[in-house]
Amino acid sequence: MRLAGAALFLIPAALLAGCDETRPRPQPEPSEELAFPAADRPVAPIVSSRWSTEEARDRLNEADTVMNMADIRPGTTVADIGAGEGYYTVRLAARVGAKGRVLAQDIVPGVRDALAQRVARDRLDNVSVRLGEPEDPKLPENSFDRVFMVHMYHEIESPYEFLWRMRPSLRRDGLVVVVDADRATENHGTPRALLKCEFAAVGYRQVAIRDMPSAGGYLAMFKAEGPRPEPSAIKPCPNRPSAKASGAPMGDE
Repeated sequence: MRLAGAALFLIPAALLAGCDETRPRPQPEPSEELAFPAADRPVAPIVSSRWSTEEARDRLNEADTVMNMADIRPGTTVADIGAGEGYYTVRLAARVGAKGRVLAQDIVPGVRDALAQRVARDRLDNVSVRLGEPEDPKLPENSFDRVFMVHMYHEIESPYEFLWRMRPSLRRDGLVVVVDADRATENHGTPRALLKCEFAAVGYRQVAIRDMPSAGGYLAMFKAEGPRPEPSAIKPCPNRPSAKASGAPMGDE
């Protein structure tokens, strides 16, 4: 989670040039504006750029446990969405090594700039930092083996549009890794069945879900399958779908 009122950090252009992947990209052809359904649930406000202190999370071995479950290894390419202060970013960078890449993204400019400073200070040459948008993570296509979304899914204002725009960034066997608390979205969590339903609405299949007490809830992984649906064909999920409605059972699939 990120602090909406974070003070802006002034960073020399030369510093950001090495960290912020903002090279011009080809502009899309003009097209009609896409219409996505709204989420039938509250959206939690962004209240902090951290979920807990890094020391407390390391005492619980949170990052190593998540990275092991997600099979992060040397050479893996990872997007860290809602990276905040960079707890996962720096640990992912160490795990993937020189042959891997980490793209850290946040939607708050001040938080993004502070993370860029940390990346430059720690000389993390395999990390890039990018500013995203609330409805679009702005990820390059066919680029990532894993996309991490840790303690932030419940803050996404337009989940169907966000997941739809994120899909092309995954490589053929890429996975989305979500860590969240199993509680109502207004209480800074996402019920497991609701998460599965919203991902399924945009063409992702849940391939695993496991309890994750050290991270405050659960870890779920999703794979994109089949064609990406047209935005007009996406059906929003009810706020608290039953296990039957969401196609559960809960557990690894």
